[in-house]
Amino acid sequence: MTALTASVLSAPSAAPAAQATSLVQSVDWLAITPVVLPAAVALVVLVADLFLPERRKPLLGWLSVAGLAAATATLLPLRAGDRATFCLTTDPAACSYTADHFALVIQFLVLAGALVTALLSVTAVRDARMPAGEYWFLLLSSAAGAALLPASRDLATLIVALEVASLPAFALVGMRRGDRLSSEAALKFFLSSVTATAVSLLGVSFVYAATGSLHLTQIADRLEDVPGQLDTLAMAGVALTLVGFAFKTAAVPFHFWVPDTYVGAPLPIAGYLSVIGKAVGFTGLILVTVIAFPAYSDIWGPALAVLAALTMTVGNTAALRQSADRPNSAVRLLAWSSVGQAGYLLVPIAAAAYSGRDQIGSTVAYALMYAAVNLGAFAVAALVGRTKPLHRISDYRGLYAERPLAALSLAFFLLCLAGLPPGIIGLFAKVTVFRSAVDAGLGWLAVVMAVNVVIALFYYLRWTALLFRAPQASAEGARTKAPWPVTVAIAVTAVTAVVLSAAPELVLRFASGSLFPQ
Repeated sequence: MTALTASVLSAPSAAPAAQATSLVQSVDWLAITPVVLPAAVALVVLVADLFLPERRKPLLGWLSVAGLAAATATLLPLRAGDRATFCLTTDPAACSYTADHFALVIQFLVLAGALVTALLSVTAVRDARMPAGEYWFLLLSSAAGAALLPASRDLATLIVALEVASLPAFALVGMRRGDRLSSEAALKFFLSSVTATAVSLLGVSFVYAATGSLHLTQIADRLEDVPGQLDTLAMAGVALTLVGFAFKTAAVPFHFWVPDTYVGAPLPIAGYLSVIGKAVGFTGLILVTVIAFPAYSDIWGPALAVLAALTMTVGNTAALRQSADRPNSAVRLLAWSSVGQAGYLLVPIAAAAYSGRDQIGSTVAYALMYAAVNLGAFAVAALVGRTKPLHRISDYRGLYAERPLAALSLAFFLLCLAGLPPGIIGLFAKVTVFRSAVDAGLGWLAVVMAVNVVIALFYYLRWTALLFRAPQASAEGARTKAPWPVTVAIAVTAVTAVVLSAAPELVLRFASGSLFPQ
């Protein structure tokens, strides 16, 4: 009786203790809206496709555009960057989803980039007779995964987000049915991505075995004091995880899929991969290095510095070798240029190993500039490709005489990528990356970058000059009316690049401070 009475009397005090250790996590729906909204619209599009007649299928494209625009707008209430959700009840500081300033900036880049891609796709889907429902479902699903990744703060969520962003992209690349180049591009992209995922998962499993946690902040704490018998396992896990993300960023020597994939993919998807695909890879690389693995910065710092030097050198020299009269040379040049630009983006991440994670702001600033101008270049390529489907660099000769605004826009985009005035934002972004290498004591890497900038000047200026030469006689009368969604995409990216060049502090302020909570 005494024991029973004691247990009854102690029951009320035991209830709060049980509540305190509850495993039920609260959900901040506002914080996850930028991810949930495109995913929900994707499902709506997939279902609506079953009931809409063929002549009404273009409505799916406009619904997707509206969904991406709304998802981008939902970032405004989150601009304080102080929200987190799916946190451990036993450790509120360990959260799976964090809407900090880093996550919000990358989510804006991803969703705005996907919006521009959607505008370019409205016409491309109709002209190429691609299945509209599948196309828009896959694009929205990939965008949702890409938006989830920068907010992920545990390795499981990180890998899931990476795959949600990547798997739909395989199908998007091969969407042009019956096209041999498209099928080959999808296969190469699939094989390289599957390899990257397998390597990443092996590395993640090693890290989990060594630390007993998947949350990035807990991993960082536990890697500071790994038992001696697990140190080799932890180092192998760190190395394999980095190799997996190097595939995603197309860093040399894991870049071989890029040129053929861009050539075989529909042009809007090539632009999407060059910007959003790279943003996904670099975001994951930043999260695992500076948040989860700072204890092993002596391993990943030098490795990323070498990868940066190799990537920018191989990318720029390959772009320099593109023949103007070769079919698809314009797309190949943009593909190799994106590899070279990836090398610049790697520099501040490598520098973070030596001088702190505040250097990551330089990569974010450069990525914002690159996203605007590279998507703009692909938008102009989509416009020119409507009348000149071989996508040769020589097809752009005399573009100014045929389409003055498109030629001026492309010239400005190329000058931004080269880092030359009036593309001031490109120059400033390169200076911040260069400064991050110098501040970190990586003088040799700064020299390599300077040499590569000079190499890149040649092929960017050669293409720019071609725009203003006298057009070939055979090109006369080839002009057709530009579809207004493509015109809007070019205008949006051009205005963005001009505004950023007129007020570079809008982007470069990210390079001057920390984007992560202290």
